[in-house]
Amino acid sequence: MNSATDTLFEALEGPPPGFMFVDHVAISVPRGTLDDHVAAYRLLGFEEVHRETAEGADRVREVMLRIGAGPNMIQLLEPLDEMSTVQKAIDRNGGKGGLHHVALRVKDAQLAFDDLKRKGFRIIDEAPRRGGHGSTVFFLHPKGLEKTPFNVLIEVVQD
Repeated sequence: MNSATDTLFEALEGPPPGFMFVDHVAISVPRGTLDDHVAAYRLLGFEEVHRETAEGADRVREVMLRIGAGPNMIQLLEPLDEMSTVQKAIDRNGGKGGLHHVALRVKDAQLAFDDLKRKGFRIIDEAPRRGGHGSTVFFLHPKGLEKTPFNVLIEVVQD
């Protein structure tokens, strides 16, 4: 690293916000194809562990899939309509689904939110909010830090 980058990261160091592991990888699927995608993942050995419809701001049907006994999952997201942010992502991808976000599990969403905000991360949500499966979530903008974008949407999730 160069000295300017070293100085930036030294200034931002502090106690970690309690990140534990990758909770899930979310994949968007075009409307009307969710059940076909679930069936395909079942052929790979995945088991459906949760399904719900999220009206509100998210406007998606979601299915959580797990393989084996590990904590990591795949989340399939199907937009309910053209107003869904997932549909807008699919539209930007030429009508195809694909990687939507990576979710990182934390012990305390509010602690993580406050820490990341203090460190200058671009946070999409005003505060941690209710997510699927009774979780608490917030999202980091793909541009993350001004000088170091992640280029992928990151969800921070507390079970």
